[in-house]
Amino acid sequence: MAPMKKLLSVLLSAALIGGLCAGCSKAPKEEGGDSGIEVSGEESEKSKTTLTFVQHMSGVITDELQAVLDEFEAETGIAVEMSSPGSDIEEVMKTRMASNTLPDLWTTHGWSVARYGEYLRPMNDQDFVEHIVPSIKDLITGPDGNIYVLPIDADICGISYNAEVLEDADVEPESILTWEDFEAACDKIKAIGKTPLFFDGKDPLAFGQFFDFVAPTLYTNNDDINRREEFLDGSFDWKDWREVCEILERWTKKGYLNTDALTADYATACQALGKGDAAFMLRNANVIVEAWTTSPDARLGILPIPGKDSDNPRCIIGGERLAVGIWKDSPHQEEALQLIEYLAQPEVCARLATAAGMPAGLDNAESDTGKLAPYYERVMSDDILTIPYFDREYLPSGMWDDLCVTGANIVAGNSGAIDETIEQMRQSYETKKAQQ
Repeated sequence: MAPMKKLLSVLLSAALIGGLCAGCSKAPKEEGGDSGIEVSGEESEKSKTTLTFVQHMSGVITDELQAVLDEFEAETGIAVEMSSPGSDIEEVMKTRMASNTLPDLWTTHGWSVARYGEYLRPMNDQDFVEHIVPSIKDLITGPDGNIYVLPIDADICGISYNAEVLEDADVEPESILTWEDFEAACDKIKAIGKTPLFFDGKDPLAFGQFFDFVAPTLYTNNDDINRREEFLDGSFDWKDWREVCEILERWTKKGYLNTDALTADYATACQALGKGDAAFMLRNANVIVEAWTTSPDARLGILPIPGKDSDNPRCIIGGERLAVGIWKDSPHQEEALQLIEYLAQPEVCARLATAAGMPAGLDNAESDTGKLAPYYERVMSDDILTIPYFDREYLPSGMWDDLCVTGANIVAGNSGAIDETIEQMRQSYETKKAQQ
């Protein structure tokens, strides 16, 4: 029996070898490969690179971005797993930075230099750098001269408004030069039964946006009288923060805000603006693009941010928004760069910027801002000051959360909210400044 078993073993081995050889003859050997064995679809899927990509936006632009990523995968075979934590992105990224387990790519939501610079791969060697528009280039360039992100659009942020509501209230948009003018307009709008100012407070960033809009007009916009150095060197007296807090408190008490300001979501806010239930939102034009998805015929526009008084200029806020960087320690550097190159193509960049309702961040891509084009031309004119986001320029990293929380506390009408805000801002500033 033993010789028979041995013979059977030899025959089986020969059959297996023959099968492998037959497999080799059916599929050409891959260049540089050493097996030549045809890989099954399941095994091929397992070996395919998948990039992780965290982004902070919501609405139409998120859908368009996903479509572009799907097309990138179809063209290159590189999958991209996109996650959208929304308002939780700050905490998500802080946790991942602390553990040094960052995604391959992420949108830097304004912090490519101050917060994320040490984690990002410099992009200076990429072709798109020479095409970055001047309005964004300085804001994404670090002190070392490094540029860390691809800016797909250029954030131009003013007050979004519904022109029909303003007409019905007999308010001329260009007459709103100061915050006093703005409040007079809100009184007229309220008198016709409309909501003057809509806050989507379910995501507290709406209240942080208030401070980003109003604080610079009080403290930093005037070249002759300003508090810039005090914010930067830590000498600002936080008791003076009361001035901006009292404006938010006054607007709340005068009934300018929607009654559900603390709970309304982003989609509801955009619909209210589009339908003409509300007149103003302190947000960039992305809310207008979103509003047009449900109210395509709405007449919507962008206003410059008013000055403190007639001695102060109106302004707009500029900064990075849809800006994508690569983790410097990503195990998929080559594939991540392929995605950056894909997104930087003029037609792709223009497509995404158009979906965002923003001018393109590269000068070789032309965003179709459509009905918003004349408004952009107006707010970007020489007589309108362009400023950075207040928290990014003058506050330590991490204080955005304080702006959001304290703003919500004031709108809630909690007793002593302004005093609590002043103390929280002071303590947070000192703690975070010491950690820098």
